[in-house]
Amino acid sequence: MIWLLLAVNIPGTIYGYIWYGNQLAYTASHYPGWLLPFVPDSPTASLFFTLALIFMLYPPKTVAGVTARAVIEALAVVTSVKYGIWAVSIIVAGGYQGGPVDWQDWMLMISHTGMAVEALLYARYFICRKMIPVALLWTLLNDTVDYSYGVYPWLPATLEDDVLQIQIFTIGLTLVSALAAWLVSRDVRLRHQRTEP
Repeated sequence: MIWLLLAVNIPGTIYGYIWYGNQLAYTASHYPGWLLPFVPDSPTASLFFTLALIFMLYPPKTVAGVTARAVIEALAVVTSVKYGIWAVSIIVAGGYQGGPVDWQDWMLMISHTGMAVEALLYARYFICRKMIPVALLWTLLNDTVDYSYGVYPWLPATLEDDVLQIQIFTIGLTLVSALAAWLVSRDVRLRHQRTEP
């Protein structure tokens, strides 16, 4: 199953970075270069999840490697849940306010729903629980940079006058995503504790 997910996630991640190509080019020509890593939110979340799957196949043996794995897995779960739900919500909200919803939007909604679902399903196999606060802090930093410097993902035209509400929703979704990741991880940990002799 992991190989199948890799076969889907690797090209999906690459396509995601291509999808952000215009916004990355615009950011590079209008903003300081250090903002570029904060632009492609969903493909970076997908990259984290892809790396987490690779760590499952090839677990690191060193303390540093295990720590890096836990950080990547925490980032994978928190950001995949957050941006999966965020993208679907923004497309639906844009359509609700009268914007067009075309086949690409449907493709994005299906793929982003998959991002959130796969992250929650696989979180129970990850070793990420202790690093979820790190992922939370990174994602809150990303939110702060996005909305302080205006490098958040481009919105449907119908939502351009709703940026403040979207910012509040985005930060709230970060908190909820981290809580969901923590609860899934905690539930598995407690269940294992109960079954041990």
